[in-house]
Amino acid sequence: MKYQHLLQQNFQVSFNYDIIFSRSLFDVNNPSLIDVIKKEPGYQQPKITIVIDKGVVDSMSHFITKVIHYFNEYQFAITEANILVIQGGEDVKNSSEYIEAVLELINNNKIDRHSFLIAIGGGAVLDAVGYAAAIAHRGVRLIRIPTTVLSQNDSGVGVKNSMNYFGKKNFLGTFAPPYAVLNDSDFLTTLNERNWRSGISEAIKVALIKDVSFFDWIENNTQALNNRDVLVMETLIIRCAALHTDHISKKGDPFEKGSSRPLDFGHWAAHKMEQLTNYEITHGEAVAIGIALDVTYSFLLKKIDKPSLERILKCFLALGFAITHPVLENQLDEVLKGLDEFREHLGGQLTIMLLSDIGTGEEVHSLNSELIAESVQYLYSFCLLNTEVC
Repeated sequence: MKYQHLLQQNFQVSFNYDIIFSRSLFDVNNPSLIDVIKKEPGYQQPKITIVIDKGVVDSMSHFITKVIHYFNEYQFAITEANILVIQGGEDVKNSSEYIEAVLELINNNKIDRHSFLIAIGGGAVLDAVGYAAAIAHRGVRLIRIPTTVLSQNDSGVGVKNSMNYFGKKNFLGTFAPPYAVLNDSDFLTTLNERNWRSGISEAIKVALIKDVSFFDWIENNTQALNNRDVLVMETLIIRCAALHTDHISKKGDPFEKGSSRPLDFGHWAAHKMEQLTNYEITHGEAVAIGIALDVTYSFLLKKIDKPSLERILKCFLALGFAITHPVLENQLDEVLKGLDEFREHLGGQLTIMLLSDIGTGEEVHSLNSELIAESVQYLYSFCLLNTEVC
């Protein structure tokens, strides 16, 4: 007789973290960060160590000194031994040496599960440091301080951490919610034009699939965004982050156990284009092109009308984004491999988000390669007819 004994395990864990929007975070008169650190019941002063994006250090004079002074004013004994500066941009996710360096910092400073690792930087640095934090001691408390538009409105407020491996975007990674996220708009003033612009594509993405009024607002504020109006950008970041986090908390699949990734609209091509260009284009630039491709595909499938398509494409162009790239025309067969990699990342059925209207996404389970090629040609023709903005 076959012997079987069954135990069923079932439990739920509630994740809660604050996303705080502030300015001058490391001004000693701003206690926002300290308040987060001290909020635990039965508070006892924890150990703290900090990882900073080199791009931040290079663009803000005496930044490390300012950080040390801030913590010392609040009676935390922080020195340069508690701080690691690492390379920013996608390079940090392409080499395990940076993960090793963060793990060594955690080990040398005896950071445990009641300590804090603070990551200050762009989305790639937050991804990499978050991955190290998630695997050290099976998870140490991570505070994210995003410093770019894209990390403040999208990647930095979510629950994912990662690094690239086997030549594939985000092949290694974890779902590990941060302890808190603190957005400081002062960092935005240090960004170059490309990094200021790049994160706007993620706002357009979430507006297109979830909120037509937000897309209308972006469309009406392109000039202010081009003029680097910080107040307008703060509004864009908050609205985008709210839509992003609402999806994570309320749509039933925060850890992507299914086969759908709605917030990765436009990303199947974007991730592959990043790889094929050796990350010479930023993530946000690649996302803009990927969205342009998928909304054109939606139009050719007669899911959206021509006026809607042209509004979207002209919005990207008005903001200074390219909507085409030589890899689309010269290496389309390689770009198409991104579909398999996109499906492989989750497994199950291929699920791609298209548009049925501005503000309304629609999932499909296959794409036609010939129609994708036609979409590429449509985008090139559109640019030829709109040379004043292309």
